Amino acid sequence: MGKIIAVVNQKGGVGKTTTAVNLTASLHDLGLKVLLCDFDPQANATSGLGVEKKKLRHSVYDVIINDVPVKDAIVTTKFGDILPASADLAGAGVELLAIDDPNYRLKKALAAVKDSYDVIFIDCPPSLEMLTLNGLSAADGILIPVQCEYFALEGLSDLMTTLRMVKKRINPQLEIFSVILTMFDGRTNFSTQVAQEVRRHFPGKVCATVIPRNVRLAEAPSHGIPVAAYDKHSRGAIAYRAVAEELKNKL
Repeated sequence: MGKIIAVVNQKGGVGKTTTAVNLTASLHDLGLKVLLCDFDPQANATSGLGVEKKKLRHSVYDVIINDVPVKDAIVTTKFGDILPASADLAGAGVELLAIDDPNYRLKKALAAVKDSYDVIFIDCPPSLEMLTLNGLSAADGILIPVQCEYFALEGLSDLMTTLRMVKKRINPQLEIFSVILTMFDGRTNFSTQVAQEVRRHFPGKVCATVIPRNVRLAEAPSHGIPVAAYDKHSRGAIAYRAVAEELKNKL
């Protein structure tokens, strides 16, 4: 049975979607069967794996709102499978309120394919709202990308409060799967200090490999491909490959 991992951080700009896309591609390259569920209305993970949003027949919105079978919406790419998002997802949070068991729609949908994958990533929106609660209720664990800057540490306390609430009321089995340090700048003492602080707060949970600031990581999404396909020798590609190898051993 596969493991479902929600990639979550309510703070934007921390490398959440970049992490979801590149770990999907890297674990796929390592021989795992991977599904990325794009649960962010911006649908950047969908385009990041080369899927044209305008040509989609179905999306995750249709799955959770219109009961379209999840297998009918999954798109296979050479970087791994994706359950794509579309702009319709922006209104789903309100529509879910009119549906029975609104917090569990994604969980029920993914249950139909969970056994077909080694790991399913859910790229959650950068906010703590109904869609994110759906992602957290469906997940076995969460993966938290943390940008190596001061305000990222402030946001973590809000995320931990939400995690405790979800464990108490919605998903008692939810645990922190891993924490990934992103946008690390080894030239500054502050990045190192933030990394040390995060490791102190999450003992045993933080990946040994850090994701550096890297131009290639920023450029790859504009080409609709993961960084390993854009420049496999870049520091960003090498780092995500190393993180994928770490996570593979934990799955």
